[in-house]
Amino acid sequence: MTQIAKNYADALYELARDESLDEEIYGQLRAVRELLDTNPDYVRLLSAPNLPKPERLAALDEAFSGKVHPYLLSFLKLLCERGHIRELKDCCVQYRRRRNADLGILDAVAITAVPLRAELQEKLRLRLQTLTGKQVDLQYRTDPSVLGGIRLEYDGKALDGTVRNRLAGIEKTLSETVI
Repeated sequence: MTQIAKNYADALYELARDESLDEEIYGQLRAVRELLDTNPDYVRLLSAPNLPKPERLAALDEAFSGKVHPYLLSFLKLLCERGHIRELKDCCVQYRRRRNADLGILDAVAITAVPLRAELQEKLRLRLQTLTGKQVDLQYRTDPSVLGGIRLEYDGKALDGTVRNRLAGIEKTLSETVI
C-alpha cells in the first residue's frame, strides 16, 4: 500500500467518523471500488492525461452524483484531479483497516487446500476470537499448493500449519544433516 492511499483514506475515514457517516461511506466506497474493478476502461479514462481534468471530473459527477454521499464524490474527484484514482483499491483497504481498528474487529484470512465446511469455518472463527479477544472477520481462500492443513494470517502474523510448510521444514533439516 502506498503512503498516498493511506493518507487519503485516513483523511476520508476521519471526516466520515467525525460526522458519524463511517458505515455509510464505507458501504458506498466498497460499491464504487467493485464497480471500478469491473470497469477498468473507466479507470483508464479517469487517468488519461490527454483528457482535460474538467471532463474527467464531469464524468465522475455524471456517474456518481446523487448516488453516493457528497463527501465520497469529492474524495473521488480529488483522487482523479491529483492523478491518484488508481489508488482507490488501496484507499478502500486502508479505510477498512481504520474502521475495523476502531470497532475492535480483527481481519484474518484462512488458507486451505480445499474449501472448509461451514461448521468448520465458524468453529475456526470462534476459536480465533477466543485467542485474540476481538471480533474476527475471517475470510477464506483455497490454495491447492498448501497440500493440506491451514495457514492463518492476521495482525501481520502468519501461523502456518500446512503440509507444504512441514515438508519444507523436513527438507531443510535433511539438507543440513551431515552424513
